[in-house]
Amino acid sequence: MLEGIVRDSITKQNVKKLRNDGYLIANIYGKGLANISAAFNTNEFIKFLKSKTTIAFDVKIANDVLKVVVKEYQKHPVTSDLLHVDLMIAQESVRTKYLVPVVTKGTPKGLKNKGLFIFHKKRLPVKCKIEDLPESFNLEIDNLDTGDSILIRDITMPKNVECFLDPRVPIVGVIKAK
Repeated sequence: MLEGIVRDSITKQNVKKLRNDGYLIANIYGKGLANISAAFNTNEFIKFLKSKTTIAFDVKIANDVLKVVVKEYQKHPVTSDLLHVDLMIAQESVRTKYLVPVVTKGTPKGLKNKGLFIFHKKRLPVKCKIEDLPESFNLEIDNLDTGDSILIRDITMPKNVECFLDPRVPIVGVIKAK
């Protein structure tokens, strides 16, 4: 479980001091809940996110355990260091928007015909409750030939999960190489 501290002061000087001490600034929020200003050890946060297996994960802030989802993060424009992260509390029975990763299996047969495999969408935006949230969308891409695509409408959405993209939007495809 990832542990963080509560930031008692949100002044620019305090934020700068925390960043110099190796902390990542975070805001934790939820529908109808008070916002929490927190900070995590940057290296521990990155290691934890790389090893997590679910979209929602637990964090411990001031003896409270919260189930959260990463909503947004900000990186330094030059060094690409992680500066800030927004975490949303995954509340039971509250419909909200999530980004679900797309996982592919197999090798498209169009690659043998001088095609290029293209990932149009690595994550699909869905609206659902946390208990209905799928961990990923698994796509079989063995039968994709040059010019073929898998569209949003080709995916069967789980019950109570709604994707609000146009059904004609491609997710993955194989295009002809020039």
